Amino acid sequence: MPKVCLVTGASAGIGLTTALELLRAGHVVYGAARRVRKMDVLREAGGHVLEMDVRRDADLDRVIATILREQGRIDVLVNNAGTVLHGAVEDVPLDRARDQFEVNVLAPARLIQLVLPHMREQGSGVIVNVSSIGGEISLPLGAWYYAAKHALEALSDTLRMEVAPFGINVVIVQPGIIKTEFEDQTAAQLREHSGLGAYRSMAEAMAERSENGLAEGSDPRVVAETIRAAVESDAPQTRYAVGWLADKLLELNRTLPDREFDALASRSITLPP
Repeated sequence: MPKVCLVTGASAGIGLTTALELLRAGHVVYGAARRVRKMDVLREAGGHVLEMDVRRDADLDRVIATILREQGRIDVLVNNAGTVLHGAVEDVPLDRARDQFEVNVLAPARLIQLVLPHMREQGSGVIVNVSSIGGEISLPLGAWYYAAKHALEALSDTLRMEVAPFGINVVIVQPGIIKTEFEDQTAAQLREHSGLGAYRSMAEAMAERSENGLAEGSDPRVVAETIRAAVESDAPQTRYAVGWLADKLLELNRTLPDREFDALASRSITLPP
């Protein structure tokens, strides 16, 4: 049976690929993002395109109200919209850190609050929170992003227990290294925040590595296919690690002593790509 799905951050990368994958599978798909001009491919494929800035509560309210008015239900929420922030903890202005939590934690939480009454009434629903391997591990010069993703995973774990009696599933997806535009601003952010201070050598090494590009990385389709499988499963897993290095890095983080993982992570940003 087709499900009514909302995918946030659907203008590019994982979000757009997921929206198209769900459409191909026969579902009714609403894609929401700020950059609606980039979503023509979704519209042409038969999807519904909605403008939404996750920082604006009025936009979130309007999007959910529109879907309910047009479809009468909402079965799937894919919280994919997010931002990334690089720089040393000491250097990054706290207003930028607050924005990480606004976009990566509080906006998904607000959308969850908006859809849950309707999912409870239906007695079914799937909430997919797109986290990252950074929801479990941490690397240098990305603390605020990792902190936000750790928070999103904690929220998801609690939510899963709360809503299980109502027939609602909560799924965490942990992408590894995925080839998207998500990290396009990495080098600029590193140099802006930490390029001149005490952490400049580390920041410059990481910036140069980012500019040279990764030799490896998975296509976002692998994440989209995983999300579709979770959405269509009667008993989805609670976590899916997917994409290049996801399982390997998570296993290293879970098994190595902290200082050994710290050393490995610190060395990795200075090695040539």
